[in-house]
Amino acid sequence: MQPAPQPAPQPAQEQESMDFDVVIVGAGPAGLAAAVAGSSGGMRTAMIEMHAAHGYLLHQFLSPISNLRTDGYGGSLDNRMRFILEVFEATRSAWPSNKPLGIRLSATDWIHGGGDIDQSIVLCNLLRESGCDWIDVSSGGLAPDQVVPIGPGYQVPLSERIRQETGLATIAVGMITEPRQAEIILSQGKADMVALARGMLYNPRWVWHAADELGARAEYPIRYQRCR
Repeated sequence: MQPAPQPAPQPAQEQESMDFDVVIVGAGPAGLAAAVAGSSGGMRTAMIEMHAAHGYLLHQFLSPISNLRTDGYGGSLDNRMRFILEVFEATRSAWPSNKPLGIRLSATDWIHGGGDIDQSIVLCNLLRESGCDWIDVSSGGLAPDQVVPIGPGYQVPLSERIRQETGLATIAVGMITEPRQAEIILSQGKADMVALARGMLYNPRWVWHAADELGARAEYPIRYQRCR
């Protein structure tokens, strides 16, 4: 299997400063709205994870591949980090202090001259100071000429470095498919959590099967007990 084709990076076009104020200030009410979403059904949002990876807007500002701005939001790493930090801080200030707030990053663009793990560590240290609770460590997704070393757990080393060099909790993702593979990542301190996407789509009962394989106990609905 090959990674899905990626769209060409969309340059972060220059806008008036007032436009940034609208986006940044709007991030706060958006966080509050999420806090009460679903409350009519008896559920409340327990946490928020902001998406700043895979070519979405915040990633476009962060990467030198897509950010071609010449104002205070482009050029140097400090300038390219400015927008994502302002949006995060606005959300953190509106989101209840007792509820966790994390962010998903593309820790490297896998492109020469693009964002890399060293730049991501600088950003993660600033996010930690701004009240970030965890980093969901992904990569790439910005441009079609990325060269990604696809293989089992290929993004785990990125998670490990961020965890070691920032002290932040991390989530490891990317071709983590086997229970023992996930357990080793956690037991060796390469991440605090693992997340699965395709693996859970392929096997919606992955967690139950992992518990059986690893000798753990999982809670089953009563009517499913006879299926084991």
